[in-house]
Amino acid sequence: MSVDSESTTPDPVSVEDIAHDLGEAIADLPAYERFEEAKAAVENDDELQSEIQAFNEKRQDFMLAQQAGDASVSDVESLKAAQRDLHSRPVMAEFLDAQEELTERLESINTAISESLAVDFGSEVGGCCQD
Repeated sequence: MSVDSESTTPDPVSVEDIAHDLGEAIADLPAYERFEEAKAAVENDDELQSEIQAFNEKRQDFMLAQQAGDASVSDVESLKAAQRDLHSRPVMAEFLDAQEELTERLESINTAISESLAVDFGSEVGGCCQD
């Protein structure tokens, strides 16, 4: 009489399965849900999208002027003011706050993973030639 070892031995859990479960757990975090809602609000606000596009064009123009050596202190201040105005919009401010909260939570998760690996998982894994 032979014993079927496959039926009595549980399937080992793979690291990929654990990673998948971690991803699902992160997606269920209130901070992630808040971020996704805030992101959708920004994406669905046509007026805000126009302001974002205008700001990005202004920033691009500034970067080109800076590379050419033509950017002035006034240009820097104007760009900063435009960014402050954009960030002060309630929908954008909520998005930035939600993004910061999620980033802090993900950094905490990264720290927990890194402690067990004795390596900064988020910045070290995947690079071969870091100083």
